[in-house]
Amino acid sequence: MIPFSDLWPILLGWAIAVGSPGPAILAIVGAAMGGGRANGFAVSTGVWCGSVFWALLAGFGLGAAMMAHAWVLDALRYIGAGYLLVLAFKSARAAMSKGETKVRAVNEPLRVSFLKGLTIHVMNPKAILFWGALFAVVIPEGAEPIALLQVGASCLAVSFTVMSTMAFAFSTRFIARGYLRLHRVFEGAFAALFGFAALKVLTAKVV
Repeated sequence: MIPFSDLWPILLGWAIAVGSPGPAILAIVGAAMGGGRANGFAVSTGVWCGSVFWALLAGFGLGAAMMAHAWVLDALRYIGAGYLLVLAFKSARAAMSKGETKVRAVNEPLRVSFLKGLTIHVMNPKAILFWGALFAVVIPEGAEPIALLQVGASCLAVSFTVMSTMAFAFSTRFIARGYLRLHRVFEGAFAALFGFAALKVLTAKVV
């Protein structure tokens, strides 16, 4: 077991990294503001499940196998970038719509919101690099498997807390009303940010 005194700074840094702007956080914020708390939580749960997927791969040492087959990571990278471009297009189309928004802009089944979050995170192979680096740096050489479980579970708990908090905060009535009044501005910003994220995914070197 790793003492909490050694673990909490890692968890604090992990929380900051999880809450920093990126494709997953953008999707959570957009769903929460435009579709309400349920859609925000659905997207955040999907993202979290994607994080569990990458954590398990890294924990079982499968990250090295994927790194040895760069075409797998490249395929995921291109598919993920394409999906982000689709989201950018949808946001741009919503930003240019002329109809007045009287209801919440996002009106999709919760399973669709969940799959959106899951897809965004699973199609981002850089996630396994973060998990692999985390395990390599935090867990001492020769440590018992319980240490791996402790670090992984703790970071996943932090991830769930941060993303759920984001979904709750951005689904409040005050923020939701502001979104409805300025939905074209928000959607235009989301379009630009999703497009930029797609470009970063395409140009980033995963291996």
